[in-house]
Amino acid sequence: MTAAGETPLTGERAANFARDRPVPIAVRRRRLKGRLNLFQTAMLRWRELHPYNAVHVARVPIPFERGRIEAVIAEQLCEAGLTGFVVDRTHRRYDYRGGPATVELDVLAAGDDADATIRAEIERQLNRPFPADGALTPFRFFVRDDGGEFRLGLAYDHFVAGGDSIVVLLNDIVRGYSGVAVDHPKPNLYPATFRPMVVRNAGALMRRLSALSRVVANCRRGVRPRYRDHADGANGFEFVTLPAPAASALGAKARALGVTFNDLVIAIILKAVARHVESKRRSGRRQEIAVASIVNLRHECGFGEREAFGQFLSSMRISHGVPDAASLESLAQDIHRETARFKKEKLYLQMLLAMRINAIVWWFLDTERRQHLYAKAYPVMAGLTSLNVDALWQAGWPSGEPRDYLRAVPTGPLAPLVVAATTSGNALAFGLSYRRTAFTAPEVVRIASYIAASVRSLQ
Repeated sequence: MTAAGETPLTGERAANFARDRPVPIAVRRRRLKGRLNLFQTAMLRWRELHPYNAVHVARVPIPFERGRIEAVIAEQLCEAGLTGFVVDRTHRRYDYRGGPATVELDVLAAGDDADATIRAEIERQLNRPFPADGALTPFRFFVRDDGGEFRLGLAYDHFVAGGDSIVVLLNDIVRGYSGVAVDHPKPNLYPATFRPMVVRNAGALMRRLSALSRVVANCRRGVRPRYRDHADGANGFEFVTLPAPAASALGAKARALGVTFNDLVIAIILKAVARHVESKRRSGRRQEIAVASIVNLRHECGFGEREAFGQFLSSMRISHGVPDAASLESLAQDIHRETARFKKEKLYLQMLLAMRINAIVWWFLDTERRQHLYAKAYPVMAGLTSLNVDALWQAGWPSGEPRDYLRAVPTGPLAPLVVAATTSGNALAFGLSYRRTAFTAPEVVRIASYIAASVRSLQ
């Protein structure tokens, strides 16, 4: 029944209400132990529209034995407490209830083109959904046997962990397979949400609330991504790997310019994407191209990389007109001024507040409007997530350093292209996930080639 004068909910809005409305505590079943933070709950919303999985692949320079790797994976999942996972998406809670590990391992068929095999499998894993609710195993594994060595892939439901936690887990598996003892303490599986950090920075948050209006104004100047079909969330994948000299040159160039590694990569991505944005789409007030760059708040939240398993993410939106005449150096310095302001003023707090507002707006939208929301209200042409594996990886094999570490991060409804920049063994890999309904495979190959050529030109 509805109150007098109240309009009853019907159709899809009624379904959304039934799924999302809180259930009184008295009628809840066993309360799950963990609570998801704002970024994790945003990912839960995104995965209602499309699968939201991420993939890591590491080369292991030891011969492959299926039974042995399955046993080590099971052992490490149990040792870390990462078994018996349950999620309640309605109440944004989760639990690891323990018990034996379920290991899903696919061994890829051998072929002449190992990179093509890995690329196809990563695409498959990006587009293969995990169960939406209840008890589930949020990890899947795959192997490409290369003879005397193999590539070990881990696909995971992205809301459960950030890339840093997955590197640590994959490192422990590789070390265990190599016969090296894994002796660090079990991680905290139920870290605090962002609330303590927000309370601690309440003064800064209140002083910078006006920054939200600046973000809104900036979004109005941004070129909107175009999708042939907003309902089609299928991801494609492309990657390029650069050897140590090129990666070292990028770091040296960033230091010479007085910018960060991330600033320089953002500049390269902006120039790469700008080349593929038609001039007619940069007309009127929408002249700027935006990149959403991930910010890791783990240390801000008080946790070391091996102390807690989960994710501690926010983002910053960097927008620029990217004129054709702008040099890479000047563009990187423009970007650095913006990212430095973002960090100094702790504007990641405002982005978390915006996520909370988005959650409220999301509740009132049907599926079609949810699919259009970000392209219309928060336009970005690409996302960037950078990760230094060397800073997390503990030696676990004779060569001492990880090699050929590759990541793929999903696009979801936020951006049509996401670049995962991964430094490992002083080499640099760029994994490009893209919405097939926004970019064609040849277009992304050209973008990847431009990124690689830009980095090589710095040598």
